[in-house]
Amino acid sequence: MVKLNKIYTRTGDNGTTGLAAGPRRKKHDLRVESYGEVDEANSCIGIARQHLADHPALDAMLMRIQNDLFDLGADLATPDDGVKLEYEPLRIVKAQVDRLEREIDQLNADLEPLRSFVLPGGTPAAAALHLARTVARRAERRIVALQDSDGEAVSAISVAYINRLSDFLFVAARWVNDKGRTDILWVPGQNR
Repeated sequence: MVKLNKIYTRTGDNGTTGLAAGPRRKKHDLRVESYGEVDEANSCIGIARQHLADHPALDAMLMRIQNDLFDLGADLATPDDGVKLEYEPLRIVKAQVDRLEREIDQLNADLEPLRSFVLPGGTPAAAALHLARTVARRAERRIVALQDSDGEAVSAISVAYINRLSDFLFVAARWVNDKGRTDILWVPGQNR
């Protein structure tokens, strides 16, 4: 269980931070940036949830996702480098990806097929969900870059989870836009 008694430790004043198992990395290290981007996506979801009073089922889905994103951050902060730890590290599992897929399908069943790309906007909830989606995509790019780096381990399930999350956020944004009926669609070349 996590226990935080003191918020500042001064250990990061030299530009480093500690990973979950103790090793220190520069704060601009790709691993640290990866779980930092996940944290930012989580914060964006928290903002989106402020606009979902009329959508308790979606709000509950997003609350589960926020918890999953802490799991993902813990997974990324504990690289699997083959060293046996004194504890079982928290990892993203396939069941979390499967749940996201079921919820995407559930929301998507209510939507009309797309006729064009969707511009981010519509309701405040949809706009916030689109922002969360773009931040999740940025997190995905960082995580994939980390995965492609020599000597860095990232599970395929973690990559699948963050990829599926941005899909979920896109569908959720359309769903809160009156099930896609009030989506703002891109009109190619409209302003030429």
